Amino acid sequence: MAALAARGFRAVAPDLRGFGDSDAPPGQDSYTVLHLVGDLVALIAADLGRPQVFVAGHDWGAIVAWQLCLLRPDLVTALVNLSVEYQPRHPGMSVLQAVRAVCGEDHYMCRFQKPEVAEAEFARLELKHLFKMVFGMRKPAPIILPHDKTFFDAIDSDGTCPAWLSEDDISYYADKFSKTGFTGGFNYYRCMDLDWELTAPWTGAPINVPTKFIVGDLDLTYNTPGVKDYIHKGGFKANVPNLEDVIVMEGVGHFINQEKPDEVSEHICEFFSKFLM
Repeated sequence: MAALAARGFRAVAPDLRGFGDSDAPPGQDSYTVLHLVGDLVALIAADLGRPQVFVAGHDWGAIVAWQLCLLRPDLVTALVNLSVEYQPRHPGMSVLQAVRAVCGEDHYMCRFQKPEVAEAEFARLELKHLFKMVFGMRKPAPIILPHDKTFFDAIDSDGTCPAWLSEDDISYYADKFSKTGFTGGFNYYRCMDLDWELTAPWTGAPINVPTKFIVGDLDLTYNTPGVKDYIHKGGFKANVPNLEDVIVMEGVGHFINQEKPDEVSEHICEFFSKFLM
């Protein structure tokens, strides 16, 4: 945000519903991509009021940004997304069904489906230690949770704070999630099948917004079976025709924007600056 502001952009980082200081609706079905995109459309209309809107997203933020550009491309001038590539809606199966087919029922997204189970696992750890565990993950492979292990038993992290995060960062996350809990975040995963149903009108639709994509070569999403071929052998470009660049950063994991903030900020600023009126 500081890098964008220094280049003359007005930088806004909204908390998505269920996170930080935003509301966390109690109903599981209140976290579909249509709700999330609707929140961003309302923010753009009410708060930004600018002739140009540039969007950058990471992880679930990237998923929501893809959907914003799919549903309301008229609102977005250019897009930079990190870590999670665009996958158009498949007519025969949801993303969750595809994950089951490729990785099995023990994939973390599948394990997150049942209400209260993941919440109970996350409640066992002190929050600061929990976030150090999560940010410490480095294994370049999908997260698979054997039936006899919890999420934190299965990941490759000993709870040491990564060098690229500070104790103040960890304390901030712990404070925010002590108020909201994790159910809102889990509900994003629990709406995946409903998302597939609701987005039927956009089956196979491309993303036409000018786009740059950045991923770390150690990212668990990048190392999901089939993803590298999709990104580098034409599938990604076919579904995002105005994809102008793909950057693969060496030695970098999933939390790329935090691990390499200066490099990522430069990529974002350089790309967006090309489209300034």
